[in-house]
Amino acid sequence: MVGKALSLLVLLGDTAQGATATELSVAAALPFSTTHRLLRSLSQQGFVAFDAGTKRYALGIRVFQLGQRVSNANGLAGSSIPVLRSLTEHTREASILGVLDTNHVLTVSKVDGPQAFRVTSDPGTHSPLHATALGKVLVAFSDDWEARVAELDLFARTEKTITDRRVFRGEIERVRELGYGTMYEENEVGMSALAAPVRSADGRVIGAVAIAAPVFRLPFDELLAFLPQLRAAAAELSVRVPAP
Repeated sequence: MVGKALSLLVLLGDTAQGATATELSVAAALPFSTTHRLLRSLSQQGFVAFDAGTKRYALGIRVFQLGQRVSNANGLAGSSIPVLRSLTEHTREASILGVLDTNHVLTVSKVDGPQAFRVTSDPGTHSPLHATALGKVLVAFSDDWEARVAELDLFARTEKTITDRRVFRGEIERVRELGYGTMYEENEVGMSALAAPVRSADGRVIGAVAIAAPVFRLPFDELLAFLPQLRAAAAELSVRVPAP
């Protein structure tokens, strides 16, 4: 029952306008009676809020409180913003910090550049590991990188996404050798990115930092020219960001 209750919270987290008990029952593939009982229990504990007027449920204040505690405990977002802001001031392009979340990259924090055409990967967004510079870095330096290379779903995001497993393995081996990852219109048409690992004091990779820019504004060779600044930012983040 705990797993079923958590699945309802996840569904509500993905629904900006909330959902009715019937909608949640269908989405979670649960009997309506079970869904209603779980929602009532979650509501009593403050994890779910119910609007009697619209008959819709939404995440409650208790979820927000726990999220804030996790954020404060890990110190990821707050600790990284000054570094990302400095990197963006230098490059005039977006800077992003991401961490590994099962088979996705979770964007923890981002600072947009001053120019138009912003990057769409906002904090809380999940992105595919195989199609992003951040994801390639997180795969390449994970303890189980070979298993991830063998098992990841290499679905196509664009025409340039790597979907051939042998090619993907070669790409990850290249990232391991060079110490940075790249993306050129593999996740989003018109966008490129450059990423480097963020390590803890004991050398473990705990995240990755990236510069992302539209290809029409920043040619790929000019993006690569920012590698020293990116590596400096990664080094500073390694000191600032507490290891999980």
